Amino acid sequence: MKLFKKILIANRGEIAVRVIRACRELGISTVAVYSDVDKEAVHVKMADEAVCIGPADVSLSYLNMPVILSAAEITDAEAIHPGYGFLSENVQFAETCRSSGITFIGPSPDNIRIGGDKAKARQLLKRKSVPVIPGSSGVLKNEKEARKTAKKVGYPIILKASSGGGGRGMRIVESELEMEKSFATAQRESLTAFGSNELYIEKYLSSVRHIEVQIMADNNGNVIHLGERDCTIQRRHQKLIEESPSPFITNKLRKKLGEYAIKTARAIGYRNVGTVEFVVNDDSIYFIEINTRVQVEHPVTEMVTGIDIINEQIKLAAGLPLEYRQNDITVTGHAIECRINAEDPKTFIPSPGKIDFFYQPGGAGIRIDTAAYSGWEVPPQYDSLVAKVIVQAAKRDEAIRHMLLALDEFMIEGIKTTIPFHKKVLRDKRFLEGDFDTHFCDSMNSRDYIRPG
Repeated sequence: MKLFKKILIANRGEIAVRVIRACRELGISTVAVYSDVDKEAVHVKMADEAVCIGPADVSLSYLNMPVILSAAEITDAEAIHPGYGFLSENVQFAETCRSSGITFIGPSPDNIRIGGDKAKARQLLKRKSVPVIPGSSGVLKNEKEARKTAKKVGYPIILKASSGGGGRGMRIVESELEMEKSFATAQRESLTAFGSNELYIEKYLSSVRHIEVQIMADNNGNVIHLGERDCTIQRRHQKLIEESPSPFITNKLRKKLGEYAIKTARAIGYRNVGTVEFVVNDDSIYFIEINTRVQVEHPVTEMVTGIDIINEQIKLAAGLPLEYRQNDITVTGHAIECRINAEDPKTFIPSPGKIDFFYQPGGAGIRIDTAAYSGWEVPPQYDSLVAKVIVQAAKRDEAIRHMLLALDEFMIEGIKTTIPFHKKVLRDKRFLEGDFDTHFCDSMNSRDYIRPG
């Protein structure tokens, strides 16, 4: 098997830059695509070729499958890397790439289909003895069935979009009195965000950790995992800070998580790179979903394992076998990632606009994944992520100190960012002690929000 000669990156921002760097290391030419508001973007300047695919509206540019495929064809790109978001988990796009003779750098359409239908994935894995949270056996037919299932499972429950993700189409329901309104709202959100109003029910566990396991699988049936990431620090189901390894997970739980992740991958015949997500409640582990793409937080795993996940993803898509076996994987030190968004640090309202000055931190063990620069205009049409700050140190407390130093050094002027929020989390006693769950951000005291220094 040979590597590709040219890859088109069907994305923007820091992930497009990240993929271009991996391609450069592999000696692969790159094609960037961009909307008219992204013509001065870093990924456009870095790529060997660039093609404008339309206006700012994502439906007319980054989600426009015919235009992106045309860009691949006119530039003779052999493969398309979708990054995350946009078309990365779109079954139709993956299938169309295949029928057009273009390699989709990701799992198979069948893998994406199973991962995208979370209700069916739950059913499949339950049959394979992977523990799932108690809930509905499949998609709910109507509100009446939702009430019946919720009564059986016991309130509180959470309504989830079967095709969902990112916290959209989700509603916590505390009692039967709330079901009518919550069911209609969740259906409406799911239809708007994912084109489907199908919902399922899970028992709502109030005090849990959100833990995910990175997996890699080749076309020969070899599957390995790269350890866990703790993604518990969230706001409205949106991840904000990730770390590896988890400060909460014991070696016994760690072994189980790895076993369940590999069992999940084998159950669906998974190929390429992906992430199996779990919630952990005390010593109980429950599968929640499989993400059939590279994750925003993949750098923390790269830092502690020394494995370039994007590099491996490209090689696996080309049909090359895994170079690693499970015994080859070791986790060294501790890594933390903070997602810096162009948002007000108190209200989280987006803060697009021109960056007047941009200076990123440096030093041993510090990595910045970004596509921002001084003079760049953060567009309001897209995700507000400006940069990812990733640090690694020998121990967790050292990694936290290094992250605080990096955030102190990070200068972004002209827009508001969430840097003050991250500083507050990193100084919180509960975070320092590893004593937190997914409600941590909700419980933070607002009057303590920004501390001096």
